[in-house]
Amino acid sequence: MNIRLVLFTLGKVTFLEGFLMLLPFLVSLYYGENATPFFIAILAAFAVGTILMVMFKTGTDKLYAREGFAITTFCWIVLSIIGALPFVVSGTVTSFADAVFETMSGFTTTGASILTNVESVGKGLLFWRSFTHWIGGMGVLVFLVAIAEKNPNRSINILKAEMPGSKVDKLRPRARTTARVLYYIYFVMTILQILLLVIGDMPLFDSVVHSFGTAGTGGFGIKADSIASYSAYSQYVIAIFMLLFGVNFSFYFMMLLRRWKSAIGLTEIRWYLSIVGIAVLITTIVIMPKYGNLEESFRLSLFQVSSIITTTGYATTDFNLWHPLAKTVLFLLMFIGGCEGSTAGGLKVSRVMVLLKNVKVELKRAIHPRLITGVRVNNKAMPPEIVHGIEAYLALYLVILCSAFILISFEPMGFETNFTAVVTCINNVGPGFADVGPAGNFAAYSGATKVMLTALMMIGRLEIYPVLLTLLPKMK
Repeated sequence: MNIRLVLFTLGKVTFLEGFLMLLPFLVSLYYGENATPFFIAILAAFAVGTILMVMFKTGTDKLYAREGFAITTFCWIVLSIIGALPFVVSGTVTSFADAVFETMSGFTTTGASILTNVESVGKGLLFWRSFTHWIGGMGVLVFLVAIAEKNPNRSINILKAEMPGSKVDKLRPRARTTARVLYYIYFVMTILQILLLVIGDMPLFDSVVHSFGTAGTGGFGIKADSIASYSAYSQYVIAIFMLLFGVNFSFYFMMLLRRWKSAIGLTEIRWYLSIVGIAVLITTIVIMPKYGNLEESFRLSLFQVSSIITTTGYATTDFNLWHPLAKTVLFLLMFIGGCEGSTAGGLKVSRVMVLLKNVKVELKRAIHPRLITGVRVNNKAMPPEIVHGIEAYLALYLVILCSAFILISFEPMGFETNFTAVVTCINNVGPGFADVGPAGNFAAYSGATKVMLTALMMIGRLEIYPVLLTLLPKMK
């Protein structure tokens, strides 16, 4: 592995984080708050970035997949450590492990929090929390490629490592152009949501931070009740945009190219919308007796289904109090997640779709052993190695999930709390059930458990392989 190249790129990303923190620094100054914590964090980012770039400057252009995985893994760790500094320096969070948990939750767009009184936090820190969602949603390395990385060899391996589920190399022949197109779509959709929320009388600051959280499908709120105290109009806008950001960005790319038929024909999109429609219908019917109003029941169901399947994590009500069937629907959606190539987490609709289609194929083979058939997606036969790869990913995912659950079971928090805490972290959802539900938080867990959950958030966001291939000895 080219360690010098890994550290040099790490320096570039750290330096970039310093520039990105200038925004919350200015927000703190605008609201008359103490901006010193951000000033210190910015200096630290610039210092670390400069040292790494100077000490490990390399002339080589070769960056292979292994370096891409290492860069991705270490960048997310360093970004979270430096990004945690404002929380610690300001005294908002006293434990550094807690601050890293909060920041990693932001960058991985998980939205799980250890803050017990979010409304007492300063505007600058609230802006930074939500801004980490926006940065992490599309990926900070994608941003780096879009603005600074000109070498095509480096670009494509970085994109593949940070967005392993996305066929970024299929969108455009040049990775840098791909990254720019993705960020153009991402930026325009974010601005559109901000404008629509402002039109609905949501304050500008609230509109910006909630749009950041929606775009990154993260879900950090600035009020104790998340989105519940905002108008029905604002709730509908956020619900719709959560669904839009949970769509494969290839769909929007095809729409830009006016390839309407190809875009509408994407099988994953149809599955995604069908799952949402069925889930909303079931939950609306089930919770209607509780609220006694069709519109309110539909709005709450649409919002919560959109929030959970896209792994955003915003809430308009405490769904812990819903009927068990409605909670079961939400629990299953935590695993499914959004579309491949979106900012959402979870297993992804595409993987679930392929697994179910393969089950159907195997059932047919059980009856007709000589039958020659396979999984078809978008009217094309899917290569068997891709299907096997998805099956292997699911097996690895379940091993990590079960192992983490065994470890967290030492905490005296109860089965429902512990299990959904693991599920919501590895799937980057945010809220779970019981004590870690929409009205709770993760503050009660021990430092060691928070470190494990922090690692789970990163593993889930990077879809396992980049982290494991970085940590495991070189495979022959």
